[in-house]
Amino acid sequence: MAHVRARGRAAGAKVNPMIRPDLEQLPPYVPGARNDTALKLSSNEVSQPPLPAAAEAMAKLAAGANRYPDMFAVGIREDLAAHLGVDFDQVAVGTGSSALCQQLVQVTCLANEPAEVVFPWRSFEAYPIFARVVGATPVPVPLTAEHGVDLDGLLAAITPATKLIFVCNPNNPTGSTITAEAFDAFMAQVPAHVVVGLDEAYIEYFQGESTPLATEAIHRYQNLVGLRTFSKAYGLAGVRIGYAFGSEEIIAAMQKVAIPFGVSSVAQAGAQASLAAQDELQLRVKETVVERDRVEEALAEFGVPHSEANHVWLPAANIAAAGLGTPQELAARLAEHDVLVRAFDEGIRITVTVAEETDKLLAAWEKATA
Repeated sequence: MAHVRARGRAAGAKVNPMIRPDLEQLPPYVPGARNDTALKLSSNEVSQPPLPAAAEAMAKLAAGANRYPDMFAVGIREDLAAHLGVDFDQVAVGTGSSALCQQLVQVTCLANEPAEVVFPWRSFEAYPIFARVVGATPVPVPLTAEHGVDLDGLLAAITPATKLIFVCNPNNPTGSTITAEAFDAFMAQVPAHVVVGLDEAYIEYFQGESTPLATEAIHRYQNLVGLRTFSKAYGLAGVRIGYAFGSEEIIAAMQKVAIPFGVSSVAQAGAQASLAAQDELQLRVKETVVERDRVEEALAEFGVPHSEANHVWLPAANIAAAGLGTPQELAARLAEHDVLVRAFDEGIRITVTVAEETDKLLAAWEKATA
């Protein structure tokens, strides 16, 4: 199936008076390339189907799709609270952690007053979109020379208008992480009225020695919200469910702006079953970590930095230094060999999955870089 991309308005075209004029400046979210005949390593998905217990649970609930889901998602929120070690009222679920990021922007930023959302860049592509949708100003902060989140840079970007700071850890697309010590030093300097969203979409893949965990940090910082998803390690990207956790006050506000009945019964059932299958989940995570190390080793000559996520990152400067052109040109050559990766101006991101797909990736890489 061909990938269809949203297009901007042609130059000189009349603005529709029925539509907010500021949306003309809103960039559309661009998903990873897709092609039914190629190996898709462009969206950080797992290649396996959902865990067996989750697939069974979702099939059962699909039979009752004529009924609305539990609007308050009591079952999965109870399970998540127990899993995270927090109270029930400290957990919210949404249609992926992306929806919860959007809700966090909505509850912190007012349209009729100056509001800024600060975030590292490059990072999750939707952060600036979330800000623009509510009329807030996105404030991107460049990554460090080592492709990591610049915590000092985020602090320096805070102004009286700052309402929210996103910190993606491990960072997407670079896979870099911050240390727990550095994060505590950062939080100590963030004003108490500024909310920090710690986006941990890839935290299940972390194997390092030190990084902040929102499950621990929310007990020290009332202005911190953890954001996680079932789309990545749990393999439920297609049913859209994620979760947020933090102070009861912030979570209650996020619930107020949630779409009623937004999280389907199928998604809730799949998440509950997945959460209960931790042993199987860890086996899948370990397999991905093994393949991640394998890809990093195979591409070491290109200067691939270490990743703690389910993807690896090759900076544009390294691509150019190796005589491989731009990220887009390299991605196009890989696509010619039926492997799809995600190209950004700053580099390419390659999803890591299972051994068979790594074999195909490395074979295509050898041909594309010959």
